[in-house]
Amino acid sequence: GAPTPRFGPPATQAAIGAFDTGSQVCNLAWSRTSNELVSTHGYSQNQIIVWRLPGMTKLATLTGHTLRVLYLAVSPDGQTICTGAGDETLRFWGVFPPPRSGGNSRGSPWPSVR
Repeated sequence: GAPTPRFGPPATQAAIGAFDTGSQVCNLAWSRTSNELVSTHGYSQNQIIVWRLPGMTKLATLTGHTLRVLYLAVSPDGQTICTGAGDETLRFWGVFPPPRSGGNSRGSPWPSVR
């Protein structure tokens, strides 16, 4: 089957959850502002998925890259991600909500997917 993200306590190395994403997993990043996770993918979809935790509910599927999404970075304010792919493009996505209190009052310069 397809590779799945696995989370487990370091002491036991036992997985506490496993979810089939339907395509090759390339990167993972936890939201700094919400209970969400973003994953980037290669074969066969070349997409970015935003998940709500703990149930791994799919919130958004972002498409646009034509080859494997190899790189993922989260902006300093925690709201925007930048992805890089084998198609030689960088794409910016407003995926995470602003912090509930405090944080960067300027917000992200990129429009949100919500």
